[in-house]
Amino acid sequence: MAKAPRVILWSVKSTIVSVPVQRAGSRDNKHAVGDQDLLAVEEPLQIRLGDRDLAITMRTPGNDEELAVGFLFTEGLLSGRDAIESVKPGENSLTIALKGDAPPDLSSQTRHFYLTSSCGVCGKASVNALVAAGCTAPPRGRPRVETATILNLPEALRATQPVFERTGGLHAAALFDASGMLQLVREDVGRHNAVDKLVGRSVLDGQIPLSDSLLLVSGRASFELVQKALMAGIPILAAVGAPSSLAVETAMRFGMTLAGFLRDGRFNIYSGAERIYSK
Repeated sequence: MAKAPRVILWSVKSTIVSVPVQRAGSRDNKHAVGDQDLLAVEEPLQIRLGDRDLAITMRTPGNDEELAVGFLFTEGLLSGRDAIESVKPGENSLTIALKGDAPPDLSSQTRHFYLTSSCGVCGKASVNALVAAGCTAPPRGRPRVETATILNLPEALRATQPVFERTGGLHAAALFDASGMLQLVREDVGRHNAVDKLVGRSVLDGQIPLSDSLLLVSGRASFELVQKALMAGIPILAAVGAPSSLAVETAMRFGMTLAGFLRDGRFNIYSGAERIYSK
């Protein structure tokens, strides 16, 4: 029996690796052909709050400080950049120390902070917990965004996804203003991580709440993404994919505009239609 080929990974960037692959099914050649393929990197990140191990998330390396800060902020454990004493990176770990002697109250956290890249167990235990975490409704009726502007967002996002273009394996999240001008974009193997990186950057830049911004995500709109957007004060969330029932319920509860299936020149509005208009 032939020995299995030795797998050697070499880094193109910190976010991409090349692996050997056998390509099959070609019209010109029925036999599998050896080649190389580019893949998005997925590695664990241990998030520590002071001397406490708080969370492990599977993420694409890069922007780890943003990811950790955004995660703590959207979980209600961090009030803003002024509460941060220090941020210390380690080997696949990052430790955030907060100012003051009193540690944040973790008693309201009703889940264990182990997060996969698909984030199947993310989110608060209930919609009511968002209120307890300090989540408030975004400004009513603003900003107002034209339908044509929203339809143009996926193309604008795709043009800024360098790693996705090479691997096809990443989610993306982007902030736009009401005119459709791109403000910030992040990619990650986890859709929740991409959003946390956006929020974390905004926290570090002192731009929270994002009450005049629109968030676009490349996948589906789950409850945890609505949760994170609301904690950051984002009034409009648009997704290329479908929303979940709890995502719609939460958006309606807080008065957020939630749009889904944003592709092929159309989209559905599930909540907050008053912020979207057509000329």
